[in-house]
Amino acid sequence: MSQPLALRSEAEALAAPMPALLAQAEHLASTVILGEHGRRRAGVGDTFWQYRPAQASDTARSIDWRRSARSDAAFVQDKEWQIAQSVLFWVDQSASMRFQSDANIQSKSTAARVIALAAAILLLQGGERVGLTGLRLPPKRGEAQIRQMAEQLAEDAEVDYGSPEAQGMLPHSRAVFVSDFLGDMAPIEGALMRAADRGVSGALLQILDPQEEAFPFDGRTVFESMGGTLRHETLKAGDLKTRYEDRLRERKDRLDHLAKVTGWQFRTHHTDRPATSALLWLYQAMERRN
Repeated sequence: MSQPLALRSEAEALAAPMPALLAQAEHLASTVILGEHGRRRAGVGDTFWQYRPAQASDTARSIDWRRSARSDAAFVQDKEWQIAQSVLFWVDQSASMRFQSDANIQSKSTAARVIALAAAILLLQGGERVGLTGLRLPPKRGEAQIRQMAEQLAEDAEVDYGSPEAQGMLPHSRAVFVSDFLGDMAPIEGALMRAADRGVSGALLQILDPQEEAFPFDGRTVFESMGGTLRHETLKAGDLKTRYEDRLRERKDRLDHLAKVTGWQFRTHHTDRPATSALLWLYQAMERRN
């Protein structure tokens, strides 16, 4: 195969999950009834908040050319009302999220992406601005923004466990972190503390496979991380059940405590349960202002 054809084939394979992902998110969002008026509310004015470097997704019309003329870089003005109505998402795209114990249920990754995108669709319908953390996609309105979010969220990361990105979170805005939160707790704690320091409120949505909750293993079992970097073999897996359940409960308690002390909210969703309840909770969590 020639190089151009190979590149096209690879690009098409990479883009293939995106339309299906977006279709699932739109279908999920359509199942939620928001009422006649949605969430639309007046902003707090067009008061200037800050300049920020322009991103690839910013239009030429949004660039402040007078400020940009004083520098080699292009800048965009952030307004106070834009920040007050901005919700940034971080969705874990690590290998751990690709775990799926049963072909009849979604992988954690698919569930996380669909729920996050559906929430973003609902927020946009209510007049909010949505985007991704880490300066990947600054908050905006419009259908094109959802499409860009879907494109970026369709990508997979090769690391075993993901860490939340706190960079790019605007002061006094809101944020959503969606993950299994089974990796190192230090980056999670650090991201939440940095968010709290900037007055950012938000929600932690933990996505778990039912097998990860129930630990139905016994006898000889080989446990291996999805990325293949961690491996543990035991002849008596049943003996690990109580310790595993204790550690999972401790992890959930820790996440719940972190959420409370930083003004966030926490919930666990299992991939064998209807996604509608998780979406409604997430949407309502964004309604509560701290």
